[in-house]
Amino acid sequence: MLLTITTTLNQATDLGFLLHKHPDRVHLFEQSFGTAHVFYPDADEHRCTAALLLDVDPVKLVRTRGRGTPDFSLGQYVNDRPYAASSLLASAMANVFRTAMRGRCNARPELAETPLPLQIALPALPCRGGPGQAERFFGPLGWHVDAVPVPLDAEFAEWGDSRYVTLTLTGELRLSDALNQLYVLLPVLDDAKHYWLAPDEVDKLIRAGEGWLAAHPDRGAITRRYLANRRSLVRTALGRLADSDGAPEDALDPTEIEEEPSASEPDEQGEPDEQGEPGQRGEPGAPQDSGKAEAKTTVVSLAERRIQSVMHALHDEDARRVIDLGCGSGKLLARLVRDDFFSEISGTDVSYRALGHAWRRLRWDQRPRRENDRVQDVFQGALTYADERFRGYEAAVLMEVVEHIDPPRLGAMERVVFGHAAPRVVVVTTPNAEHNVRYEGLAPGAMRHPDHRFEWTRAEFHDWAGRVAAEHGYRVRYVPVGDDDPEVGAPTQMGVFTR
Repeated sequence: MLLTITTTLNQATDLGFLLHKHPDRVHLFEQSFGTAHVFYPDADEHRCTAALLLDVDPVKLVRTRGRGTPDFSLGQYVNDRPYAASSLLASAMANVFRTAMRGRCNARPELAETPLPLQIALPALPCRGGPGQAERFFGPLGWHVDAVPVPLDAEFAEWGDSRYVTLTLTGELRLSDALNQLYVLLPVLDDAKHYWLAPDEVDKLIRAGEGWLAAHPDRGAITRRYLANRRSLVRTALGRLADSDGAPEDALDPTEIEEEPSASEPDEQGEPDEQGEPGQRGEPGAPQDSGKAEAKTTVVSLAERRIQSVMHALHDEDARRVIDLGCGSGKLLARLVRDDFFSEISGTDVSYRALGHAWRRLRWDQRPRRENDRVQDVFQGALTYADERFRGYEAAVLMEVVEHIDPPRLGAMERVVFGHAAPRVVVVTTPNAEHNVRYEGLAPGAMRHPDHRFEWTRAEFHDWAGRVAAEHGYRVRYVPVGDDDPEVGAPTQMGVFTR
């Protein structure tokens, strides 16, 4: 199976820096199911093409027999897996382009953050749902999608088309985003995987989908297919996506959790035919729950409940002038603006990219003037450096911010927020690490987001908050956010500091 990535970037051979594979060499990588080759059939300063060729060993492939394998004696050895792009290719990409998928490039760091002109080609892609399905999944991500059905036999047109398409994607995206989208959507379009769903499968989806999946209009269908319709895993994944910074403001839609017919559904005993992922000791996924989700049930995401809790705390403390420190994509800002109780609103974040999302979410030109007039500023700033723009507010909010700060820098943040800015009220929310055991699909010891530097238990949060309050002349009260589990507590913990 073959994947090609082409760019017409000025000094196009810089693609080699981003992929960490030199254009003048052929690179070989042994996989448990064959050999991956990376080479450059075309490489000059105007145009550069990198090719990933996966040579699948049919004998090794027997070890990863999946439901899609034909049910006859030679079906383990005679099938489309060596030729059609599938989860095998996605696994090879994760092994071969791991650093590129993480967006790291020490030699060209600015290039790793820059959208590039890209063309990605897959000669044979199994596509359940046909060309329209490829457009439905890739189109909203900014790609121009050219999906051409592959006929069953070119000489017998009356036989019709096969389930394969020749896919070409053209667009301007960061290379890391493009690779992560392929990693998720190749097995989603195939609607099959060659391995068991391991306990960390939700983690892998959240990590690869960061920055694009939460806002995708078909995130429900993508999540269901990726997780083989395991309702418990799907519910966990959709909840975490709704909790992410790029998610829409509305509550989690329970209809997203409903199942769709799938070639990878569990068998009658409730367990799939799939095997352990190459290179990992996978475990069988949980049996699928019977019945469908109730579409009429109101399901409010944790992100929505967190926003509601923060706003209730601000109302309770009669804090009308508020700055959102670490505002991200502006979910809380948008809600504050719609509430006439608040008279002055500002937001800041260290990420220019996040601030761009915040400005678009606020949609100044579409809001009444009375709302726009109450927004003082949305600006770039770092919470570890004193900034006069942080001062003069009655309340400051750090909603899911502290866990993104490296522990050695927490002291600087404390001095800036509680010492220099020193508002009358500070509201802090952060994950409760004890509750992580309730998230199916979250590997033991793993954190909820790949950018989290730590996650506190309730005792650790109380120790930190109590110390900070004592040092800076505040009192603090603790509020659980979300369902308060009697054993492990609520999923989010909130501290309201007052003076």
